[in-house]
Amino acid sequence: MNYIFKKKHFLLAIACGFSLATFAQHHTSEQYAASITAKELKELLYVYASDYFEGRETGSKGQKIAVDFLRSHYMRNEIAPAKNTNNYFQEMKLKIGDEEVATENVVAIIEGSEFPNEHIVISAHLDHIGVENGEINNGADDDGSGNVALLEIAEAFQNAVNNNEGPKRSIIFLHVSGEEKGLLGSEYYTDNPLYPLEDTMANLNIDMIGRTDPKREDKDPNYIYLIGSDKISLELHEISEAANQQFTKLKLDYTYNDENDPNRFYYRSDHYNFAKNNIPVIFYFNGTHEDYHQPTDTPDKINYALLEKRAKLIFHTAWELANKSKRIELLNK
Repeated sequence: MNYIFKKKHFLLAIACGFSLATFAQHHTSEQYAASITAKELKELLYVYASDYFEGRETGSKGQKIAVDFLRSHYMRNEIAPAKNTNNYFQEMKLKIGDEEVATENVVAIIEGSEFPNEHIVISAHLDHIGVENGEINNGADDDGSGNVALLEIAEAFQNAVNNNEGPKRSIIFLHVSGEEKGLLGSEYYTDNPLYPLEDTMANLNIDMIGRTDPKREDKDPNYIYLIGSDKISLELHEISEAANQQFTKLKLDYTYNDENDPNRFYYRSDHYNFAKNNIPVIFYFNGTHEDYHQPTDTPDKINYALLEKRAKLIFHTAWELANKSKRIELLNK
């Protein structure tokens, strides 16, 4: 999406009385976003991306440790399991190469107070590539950063619930397996949804948000790549822009949103299985780096202050979506 097109629609939203005014009624979102901290993200990630998890390869012992870790976090925070799961686990068997692998998505939910049958899905993939050539690939950025951000966002929403200020719509926290094997866990979810896809208002997908892209000419780390935000709903794009302007003031970079982007990142993470079903999506991404799919993708290399800021942007965007008076408009109904 070129800058002029993006700016035109954002200014149009302001002219229509949208923009920052819509956030005035949700001023409490900043209060709850404050619980998302670099300190807690770091504490969580140093566990989740530790050698003990053995790189979290789909179906492996390390991946089973990972799903237990995620489930325990939701249980401690009294966030309920999604319906039709086995105590948070959406169990499945995936065809990977010549073998059938038993694995699971981890799915928790905070039910909405006014529109409980409408859902916002926030997702991250829980798996990584495991052990190769005797070395553990810890996947701190890919996608440990997304999982710990999701845990902190869930905790922030639950804090609001505890103060009787919970979201109007339901929030589904979806940690998918099998992403590294071809987006298989998210495909399984959209083929076998726990909640109807027609009631899913948007998917906010988090895949690598803890580092910076060394290829960027602009070396300011205060950015995030956004992919897909305008492709199915311009209103989603405008909400995202307004949330950032009001609260986080990151540079929202749409480089990889270009239809002609040779990397084709729009098709390479779990949001795509929602987009295929005409569900509006945003893919949050920091870009690749020299440690991508390497044993050197370790938690000491994460920029935790930046991870906090990016997680807060996602929280504020989800908060606005969850508390709108009506569903966002689609480009093609």
